[in-house]
Amino acid sequence: MTGEYRPEPLEEEVPRVSGAGLQGIKKAPELDRHAHFEAVRAGEIGSVHSWELVTAVDGPGTRMTTFFAGCPLRCLYCHNPDTFKMRNGTPVMTDDLMDRIRRYKAVFRASKGGVTFSGGEPLMQPKFLENLLVRCREQGIHTTIDTSGFLGRSATDTILDNLNLVLLDVKSGDPDTYKKTTSRPLEPTVQFGNVLAQRGIPVWTRFVLVPGLTDDPDNVEQAARIVSAWPNVERVEVLPFHQMARDKWDSLGIDYQLADVEPPSKQATEAARNIFRDHGLTVF
Repeated sequence: MTGEYRPEPLEEEVPRVSGAGLQGIKKAPELDRHAHFEAVRAGEIGSVHSWELVTAVDGPGTRMTTFFAGCPLRCLYCHNPDTFKMRNGTPVMTDDLMDRIRRYKAVFRASKGGVTFSGGEPLMQPKFLENLLVRCREQGIHTTIDTSGFLGRSATDTILDNLNLVLLDVKSGDPDTYKKTTSRPLEPTVQFGNVLAQRGIPVWTRFVLVPGLTDDPDNVEQAARIVSAWPNVERVEVLPFHQMARDKWDSLGIDYQLADVEPPSKQATEAARNIFRDHGLTVF
């Protein structure tokens, strides 16, 4: 899991296998391979893992968080390793997902919430994401994506124009630590953050504090410097590492290198938060 991750060919990533956690959203109809692939390319069908209603977690208010399947990163602490591969998601039609989203418009309106597209990595399916964002905005629904920013170049103008908020994961400030943590380089995240700053799109930044991996004060300091350069960052969330995903990794038969890592202490977590605060950032 620590080696360089090479994405599988797009043809192999066309969603075919049914998943779980999609109550109320039916699976896309069976099509021949060519028709299915064209529907995926057009964003009429996407690979989705699950959805849930959450409050004050993935953006403001009550939100319908929809987890896309497929991610180019292999984060050692990922709590959704079952979303690594697109082909392990459920093929869902944009129309059917929008039907489910519309059912909660009153909830979104009352709670000042909306929809968050997470994963996995939503920018791994840019056309599907674009179609959903446009239709949500047409319905007056607040839109958010939760992303590592690694695939920021896939964010079209239409995607960016229809975003109310971005939850941007800055997983490390030191490039070597970032590569060790995710198997990918840091720079694309920084570049995407710069684009969001230029456009003035509101950002909430997330940083996971993992003892022995991301908790070195210099690493936290470098992350804080990166984030503080973006004037559109409204808040920083320093999230203490937890072991709630260990059973998922075990059930999938994936080597989990952090099995013996204990969560950081409250004091260590607060010390990391103070580093971000010292850069003038609002921190939770």
